[in-house]
Amino acid sequence: MADFIFPPMGYGPGSQPAPDGELEYMTMPQDMRTFSLHIPEVEADPALEPALALLDRIARACAEAANGAPNARFDLAGLDRGNRALMAETLGQGEVSMRIHGIPAIAAQESVFAGVWVLKGAGLDVVEVGKVPTASLTRAFEPRRRGLGVEAPRQPGVLNAPPLMVELGDKSAAYVEGQEPHVVNLTLLPHTEQDLAWMDQALGQGSTEILSRGYGNCRISATALAHVWRVQFFNSMDTLILDTFEVTGMPEVALAADEDLSDSAERILEVLEAIR
Repeated sequence: MADFIFPPMGYGPGSQPAPDGELEYMTMPQDMRTFSLHIPEVEADPALEPALALLDRIARACAEAANGAPNARFDLAGLDRGNRALMAETLGQGEVSMRIHGIPAIAAQESVFAGVWVLKGAGLDVVEVGKVPTASLTRAFEPRRRGLGVEAPRQPGVLNAPPLMVELGDKSAAYVEGQEPHVVNLTLLPHTEQDLAWMDQALGQGSTEILSRGYGNCRISATALAHVWRVQFFNSMDTLILDTFEVTGMPEVALAADEDLSDSAERILEVLEAIR
């Protein structure tokens, strides 16, 4: 036998027929939201001093929150139209938005400065500085729809959900503020559609809903069981890629880090310096 072996017939370049049309490729992610400093286009005007003074106080509150200070609130109701417009243009809209159901219902939108939140509701128009708005924590597990627990009626096809419910119930009862989150990763566990529907009935629905937009979306929902959150990650084509339950005070993906708050303080001061 010769040392050189020819490849089998029918393989290699040119061996296959050319496609009739152009190849179609799956759309790949293109853009990711990133911070870029935006300077409001305003002329120096003494009438805008209330908004500028308020931004300065917000910057100082960011620096204090980064060092562990409690959340600070700033009322916007007293600003006139020009000052309110300057605040809106400066703060903009960031990646995280929240709905806090109940009375009063609150819509919370993170600004382009991480940890600076604009809260609106009946009789409410404020900026709150902190890792998350206080109401998103204190009202999170107030039930919009009460959970039925392990007594939820079981339909055919409910297989693995009841043991998961027992696990989440035990972790919820034993949770201590500040401990490491306990995560149940549904993506890695065998389950049926009936399992998911049963878990939804068993856990109920809490009052806080969060959407974090970035490289895809993260949707976070409080259940009616204390400290239990549903956390779902979607790619840029809105396909579910990670589905979990977390037993924690607030999922970390929704929190502004201390470094973020410190950075926000510096960026707000940069904007003030440019305006003045």
